[in-house]
Amino acid sequence: MAKLINIGFGNMVNSQKIVAVVSPDAAPVKRMVQSVKGTISLVDATQGRKTKAVIVTTDDHLVLSALQPETIAKRFSEIPEFSEKGETNEG
Repeated sequence: MAKLINIGFGNMVNSQKIVAVVSPDAAPVKRMVQSVKGTISLVDATQGRKTKAVIVTTDDHLVLSALQPETIAKRFSEIPEFSEKGETNEG
């Protein structure tokens, strides 16, 4: 089951699709963002604020967030793990 992480201002990202949460200050990350700017692969969830984190997804989307990467990582680590022990799909 998909778990959503709040990345600020009521915006959510599917936690199962996150590959990395990185700082936008590094040159390679800046190049990645510039290369997808203006395409459907860039999702700006900053609400006009300064970008403090770039979330890379398995679908090759980049999500810009105004939250610090540490804040997003903390929220990611607080998601309860899904346990399949003892559960069956029989109806």
